[in-house]
Amino acid sequence: MDINKVNSMDFGEFVDVFGNVIERCPLIAAAVWSQRPFSDLDDLEKHFFDFIDGLPQAGQEGILRCHPDLAGRELQQGTLTAESQREQSGAGLTSLDADERRRLSELNAQYRARFGFPFVLAARLSERSAVPRELARRLHCPPADELRTALGEVKKIGRLRLADLLGGDPAKL
Repeated sequence: MDINKVNSMDFGEFVDVFGNVIERCPLIAAAVWSQRPFSDLDDLEKHFFDFIDGLPQAGQEGILRCHPDLAGRELQQGTLTAESQREQSGAGLTSLDADERRRLSELNAQYRARFGFPFVLAARLSERSAVPRELARRLHCPPADELRTALGEVKKIGRLRLADLLGGDPAKL
């Protein structure tokens, strides 16, 4: 899809197409739509990320709470978004053995208890074995640092999803 097609979309179509660029946050796409026209993929991406950066901390934490736990309950129940399902599957998180699932579940619970939102990681950019190590490492980060790190991961995910939709190069990560 080219940027001219994006700029010509009506509100409903834009939200349908871009509503999950930021996991389960179609209101962000709705707000970004009003910023048309976009000059290119980078410009569109900038509007999504500027919206996130402009939110108060509570709003940013709310965005993080829209994300599922990696290899968590939503994966087991089959209720992940299509994008999250592809991303977690691509990282090998859909084929964990019982011990690996239990370990991730424990780490996810500890992380959520410490920070108040789920652990967010751009799974497509991670190897299966690295996920629990990174989760364990980030458990020890100061909360303000972890909020910034988690939002950075949201942006990586958003960048990849936009590149998927517009045929851009995600290698700029």
